[in-house]
Amino acid sequence: MKIEKLEPFRHKQGRWLAWLDDASIVRVGEGDVVSLGLYPGKELTGAEDEALCAAGERFRLMERAVALLAQRPMSRKELLDKLCAPPRQKREKYPYDKLDDGPDPALLEARRKALRERAEEVADRLTELGLLNDEEYARMVVRHYAAKGCGPRKLRDELYRRGVPREFWEDALEERAPDGDQVLELARRKLREKGPTRENLKKVSDYLARRGYGWEEISAALERIRAEWED
Repeated sequence: MKIEKLEPFRHKQGRWLAWLDDASIVRVGEGDVVSLGLYPGKELTGAEDEALCAAGERFRLMERAVALLAQRPMSRKELLDKLCAPPRQKREKYPYDKLDDGPDPALLEARRKALRERAEEVADRLTELGLLNDEEYARMVVRHYAAKGCGPRKLRDELYRRGVPREFWEDALEERAPDGDQVLELARRKLREKGPTRENLKKVSDYLARRGYGWEEISAALERIRAEWED
């Protein structure tokens, strides 16, 4: 394999384009050009060709990862899942016309494994740069959903759903405000001007349970509501 042409990309600083003699183009970073010793006319050995392809894939994944994190914060697992997700395949109009059985499963598995390794390297680098931080992300998730009136169980469900490591859960949950007044306020809002009948209180209890609160918290709020109505 030979590098026919090597030029910086005019519209994006730090990106270089390497044209190879098989008509393919590889995008790499400026650091890759230096570390791999790339230059026009260079004949690549098999190992150098593999290293160039790996650098190109890492660069592509890094660009995509930065773009994803610019849209919204996410956990390491969320980012890796997006980076490693297979591309959407177009549905064939006449799939029965295909005579082959598709790509070799072993080859596909090797590609998936290599992609995951590159994605892990990108995630490691973003963590070093402070752009990916599961501990801070856990706090952000808790603050966001606690502000919406969600209880501990719902908060844990969200942390689990977003792939936040459990080692960060408890510290994040400890930073939320005490639930007592919040549960009572939610119960009052749900009950509104209706009396604390058994049916109405059951609806309030179910509502608070769906918000992620435990029976002890719910029971205390309902008792205070009953007391308020009695007064």
